[in-house]
Amino acid sequence: GDGIPKENSPFINNRESDKGNLYDGKNMALFEEEMDSNPMVSSLLNKLANYTNLTQGVIEHEEAENEDGVKKKTVQSPRMGTFIGVYLPCMQNILGVILFLRLTWIVGTAGIMESFAIVFMCCTCTMLTAISMSAIATNGVVPAGGSYYMISRSLGPEFGGAVGLCFYLGTTFAGSMYILGTIEILLVSVWQFTCLICWLLGYMLNNMRVYGTCCIVLMALVVFVGVKYVNKLALVFLACVVLSILAIYAGVIKTAFDPPDFPICLLGNRTLAGHNFDKCLKTEIVDNVTITTKLWSLFCDSNSLNATCNEYFKLNNVTEIQGIPGLASGVIKGKCFYNNLWSEYGPQGMLVEKKDQPSIPATETSYPSTLPYVSNDIATFFTLLVGIYFPSVTGIMAGSNRSGDLRDAQKSIPVGTIMAIATTSFIYISCVVLFGACIEGVVLRDNTLSWPSPWVIVIGSFFSTCGAGLQSLTGAPRLLQAIARDGIVPFLHVFGHGKANGEPTWALLLTAGICEIGILIASLDSVAPILSMFFLMCYLFVNLACAVQTLLRTPNWRPRFKFYHWALSFIGMSLCLALMFISSWYYALVAMMIAGCIYKYIEYRGAEKEWGDGIRGLSLNAARYALIRLEEAPPHTKNWRPQLLVLMNLDSEQSVKHARLLSLTTQMKAGKGLTIIGSVLEGAYLVKKQEAKRSEQNIKAAMATEKTKGFCHVVVSSNLRDGFSHLIQSAGLGGMKHNSVLMAWPSLWKQAEDPVSWRNFIEVVRETTAAHQALLVAKNIDAFPKNQERFSGGTIDVWWIVHDGGLLMLLPFLLRQHKVWRKCKMRIFTVAQMDDNSIQMKKDLQMFLYHLRLDAEVEVVEMHDSDISAFTYEKTLVMEQRSQMLKQMQLSRNEREREIQSITDESRSSIRRKNHSSWQPDGQEEHVVQLDDKQEDEAQLIHDRNTASHSALVAKANAAPDRVHMTWTKEKLISEKTRNREANVGVRDLFNMKPEWENLNQSNVRRMHTAVKLNEVVVNKSQEAHLVLLNMPGPPKNREGDENYMEFLEVLMEGLNRVLLVRGGGREVITIYS
Repeated sequence: GDGIPKENSPFINNRESDKGNLYDGKNMALFEEEMDSNPMVSSLLNKLANYTNLTQGVIEHEEAENEDGVKKKTVQSPRMGTFIGVYLPCMQNILGVILFLRLTWIVGTAGIMESFAIVFMCCTCTMLTAISMSAIATNGVVPAGGSYYMISRSLGPEFGGAVGLCFYLGTTFAGSMYILGTIEILLVSVWQFTCLICWLLGYMLNNMRVYGTCCIVLMALVVFVGVKYVNKLALVFLACVVLSILAIYAGVIKTAFDPPDFPICLLGNRTLAGHNFDKCLKTEIVDNVTITTKLWSLFCDSNSLNATCNEYFKLNNVTEIQGIPGLASGVIKGKCFYNNLWSEYGPQGMLVEKKDQPSIPATETSYPSTLPYVSNDIATFFTLLVGIYFPSVTGIMAGSNRSGDLRDAQKSIPVGTIMAIATTSFIYISCVVLFGACIEGVVLRDNTLSWPSPWVIVIGSFFSTCGAGLQSLTGAPRLLQAIARDGIVPFLHVFGHGKANGEPTWALLLTAGICEIGILIASLDSVAPILSMFFLMCYLFVNLACAVQTLLRTPNWRPRFKFYHWALSFIGMSLCLALMFISSWYYALVAMMIAGCIYKYIEYRGAEKEWGDGIRGLSLNAARYALIRLEEAPPHTKNWRPQLLVLMNLDSEQSVKHARLLSLTTQMKAGKGLTIIGSVLEGAYLVKKQEAKRSEQNIKAAMATEKTKGFCHVVVSSNLRDGFSHLIQSAGLGGMKHNSVLMAWPSLWKQAEDPVSWRNFIEVVRETTAAHQALLVAKNIDAFPKNQERFSGGTIDVWWIVHDGGLLMLLPFLLRQHKVWRKCKMRIFTVAQMDDNSIQMKKDLQMFLYHLRLDAEVEVVEMHDSDISAFTYEKTLVMEQRSQMLKQMQLSRNEREREIQSITDESRSSIRRKNHSSWQPDGQEEHVVQLDDKQEDEAQLIHDRNTASHSALVAKANAAPDRVHMTWTKEKLISEKTRNREANVGVRDLFNMKPEWENLNQSNVRRMHTAVKLNEVVVNKSQEAHLVLLNMPGPPKNREGDENYMEFLEVLMEGLNRVLLVRGGGREVITIYS
């Protein structure tokens, strides 16, 4: 609601703290007028030294209150260094549940080689991402907000919001994964604790859901009560992780000289689970009597030696081997290492077998579920293991998330993060090799080495997963709060609020709810790929941000961390994308779809932000490259489309006069191509700059209302003529310039106080012709349809008189692409002279339209040579007399009106009919001039009545064409003229300057004859058309005939409602070729 918030800066435009500190020195008097906007260097450096970031994140920022509600004195938390602030948090977040619960299973399933490949790919991905992140983090001050802040400020609000929400969802599902890991440790390892309710629930997944829900409620309460408790426990949880890892290494070393006793029972080469039997024997001898064991009773129908037993049980012997032969045996003898080198993938329910053990296959292919075989819980394959393992390398953002609490973030974040990744990568890779060398493959799925006791691992991993879950529930709500407070996603605004101390209460509730969704899935192996997608999406855009900034070489891109390269970022980005689809292609598509929807939502509804992001710079570079390419050669005819410069008139309030021009532009362009809305203010720029800015805002508002996509350009010039000339010459940039000019017909040109308006119009016509630009002039523009209107039928009529490039035929096609004109039919009329074959012309035109792929009705109108009518002479006479008198006599406004009125009355009386119709065309405009006395009012009424009579005459002539061509002989004309003169002797005596018809300019007479005849034909054929497109004749080369040119055009369009005069730019714009 506050417009476009700017970045908080302690350096410039921060005047609040400077109020009252007026400059009173003499040394800098030359700059004293600019001190309010450009502070002195000393003031800037002082603000820089005192600038601090507000802590937003893991460190508790609430102020403690005593029982009386009085706030205690706030104690500022000490700034942290690299080891405490970055290295240890990253270690704690990276090392976790996957290491303790899934790494041995991954090694046992995928083998040492493929496990090494999985670990290497994931660690390489995070290392490259850390390098990119370090470059971004050291490019200026990083306020609290971590990865979201870096991505949003580097790639813009759309990408920042989309990736920020993905990172939030990833962190939230990570909390679900850690809680599920905690419950799995309880249910699997601490069996005595769970057996009391096993019989109640009866199903492992339900146990996970019940315990998980209870656990998340407790953790959410802890976070709600205060983050300081989480921070105090963080070091304890980290100590548990470190002790557990040390116990693993100690257990591996101990196996080298003292392997533990861990027997595994095999039937043939199949592994048996030792829960329901105590001895790995079929029979045993007790007191010289052979008796069967519990194992026998599991495979046979009785304890008798003659019992019917399972076929595979009868064919194969039972063998007991050591599950953990130890480091010396496994590596030196090479048995374990070699056997575990390759993968053992299989479907769900596949038996776990030791391949080098002898076995006699049985004919039966199925077996009862009661048999104590060890089998795969889920179907296993390489891509699944990648998705399950990747969460174990996430957590590299922990240091950047604490950027507000670091003593020197630009130094600590790169060093601490990269060292943590290097350490954890060594731990993972060494564990893969050591586990594969020390433990039999059939055991690797369920066991982890530890010393002095396996319970060290159980306890350590339990506290580790609890701590990681609390950290996720602490960090995710704050990330959501940061996104909500940025205001880029409107519907998240409620989550920006919290308790009085800033704690994100609502965000915590939403986070707990999303966590519960993950817990209801009740499978760590199913949740891990989900959060892998969101983290990989985040890392992908971190690499993209670094690559874009590096390639653009923006002036502000000056990272202190120098060991980066755009190629490394590109490789990291590609690796992230590959890992997404390797892990789960459908999860990857869903994650990308979610991010895409968020992106489009922010783009459509979100608040506008300008953060100087790299995508903006990328757009500028792409635009520059495209403009340079466009300028290399003019566009081909196939690519030609009208790139419009719309000359817009403004009223005295700087508001748009003819908004329908924008509607017509939208209907003509349909959002494609270039549109520049130009306007001119008369005056000096220094005086009119505020009016120019207001005019531009008003035009942009009108463009938004009419859905016109384009640019606005308001020019301040000493006069309108020069301003329009500047626009025609300089609007656009490089190869992206306009090729057509659209403007409204100056409908009041006759009543203007001075000839500037129509002279400006004619100059625009001349300049567009000189610039080889097309010109479109819309008459009665206010009668054109709005974008919301729809024509259910009707026609668009094209009068093709002369060929000037084919724009006349292209414009109706473009208009019919819009919903307003879609149902209108296109008709093309052309004019045939006496010596033309009209039938052949029609066939040729139809064939031409067929090759142009245009659907239109064709009609050829024949115009025979005829004598010039009296009306044409009278019209020419009125035109020349008006022009002559206005040049010779500098009359006052009232006198000029009387003179024009009397001449009009005299000319109209010569062709007046007895019966007048009251019909008047829609486009006929009446201009009422306020006169000072009663006689002037009477003269004005006569003028209005005669105008209506003349309009009725035109309509009647259209209905009866045989009466139009009342061609008189010279004698009849002179006698009729004499009679009319006698009736108006007073007027003739007053204006005795009127020339005789014989002295009229024959060129003007011929032009008027053409205009009258064409108007008669067009009105007859196209009076009911929704739009008429006409060739626009060019202005005279002799400037003395400019006013006559306006009269010709007025006569040509008389009696038509909507007219679009079209003048081509001198090149072909439509082609028959593909």
